[in-house]
Amino acid sequence: MCPGFLAVSNLLTVEYPSTSLAELTFSEGLKASFKRIILEQRQQKKLKERGFKPRRKILLYGPPGTGKTVTASALAKELSLPLFTIRLDGLITKYMGETAAKLRQIFDAIMLTRGVYLFDEFDAIGGDRNAGNDVGEIRRVLNSFLHFFEKDCSDSLIIAATNFVKLLDNALFRRFDDVIEYSLPSQEQTISILKNRVHDFKSSHISWDAIASAAKNLSQAEITRAADEAAKIAILNNSDFISQESLAEAIKERQLKHIISRDQI
Repeated sequence: MCPGFLAVSNLLTVEYPSTSLAELTFSEGLKASFKRIILEQRQQKKLKERGFKPRRKILLYGPPGTGKTVTASALAKELSLPLFTIRLDGLITKYMGETAAKLRQIFDAIMLTRGVYLFDEFDAIGGDRNAGNDVGEIRRVLNSFLHFFEKDCSDSLIIAATNFVKLLDNALFRRFDDVIEYSLPSQEQTISILKNRVHDFKSSHISWDAIASAAKNLSQAEITRAADEAAKIAILNNSDFISQESLAEAIKERQLKHIISRDQI
């Protein structure tokens, strides 16, 4: 158990990820941003000796399923650090004093134990202080976060991720060292994701362009699930071949679920 973790074990989950950045499919722009973060983290002593600070407070935003959470895992793997995920169900309570005290505990842990700390669904903490409902409570929670966030001078990497960047308070953006936007995959990225997921199967007969076109507007996570469904069908049929029909049907199913989910938002 990491030092300082016992006191906040009900507020954080910890893991040691095994997924590297090389295993993920991202645009060249995103890859460049991640490589810059990793380089500055690995060479932070050199930067500090010359009076500079490495990037370590990062905001990730974009549609659900585009790879924000897995990025935190991959960065932890690349830096050989534990990944701590903040449990919002344990952090946010109806009592302002409790929430502020818990935030203090988390930032104490960030200082004591170097790691990658992920605030997922960050809009729950960083919501606009001028929002219409429960304005007073939102303001107090955000002000507490900003207080601890600005004072933090640890060596940990802090990552905030949100699907709803428009809900965030404007005061947050200038506090981050990097703000990185995620988007739905291009046709080329879609093909790469599909091929990577079914590489153990024979698939030379598949029209990848047609399949990728059918997957338009799906996220990386949804495309991955569709490929997995087609692979499972092949396994259960004792086949080494991925059927174009099964892959197309799996993508169609994901599209229907995507439409239903979108309409319910």
